[in-house]
Amino acid sequence: MRAEHGGMFEVTPGMRRLCASVLGMQAIVVALVTPVAITINHVSPALAVTVGLGLAVLCVLIAGQLKRPYAYIAGSVLQILTIATGFLVPAMFFLGVIFAALWITAIFVARRVEGTTKR
Repeated sequence: MRAEHGGMFEVTPGMRRLCASVLGMQAIVVALVTPVAITINHVSPALAVTVGLGLAVLCVLIAGQLKRPYAYIAGSVLQILTIATGFLVPAMFFLGVIFAALWITAIFVARRVEGTTKR
């Protein structure tokens, strides 16, 4: 990554689009953790709603901030939190890792493709 403006990286339009797509899909999945956690895993409704819908809202809020480099750090933290929802719904360990891989891929692929087209 190229260092610009105090060590932060350059945000490209393709990176914003790909990462926003990942966060959009992720928002739907983490929101759907709520009913699964309540009905199948017998998690308290208050905890399930707070975690599931809270992470979904964070996905949407961070997706709206992707023009700024700090949003990519927040998105990376969100990936870790999504993996941690596996403690409520074990399948989320797997799905969280998939979303983290998509997040990392979106950043690097977009930068590589746009770096190639700039030349």
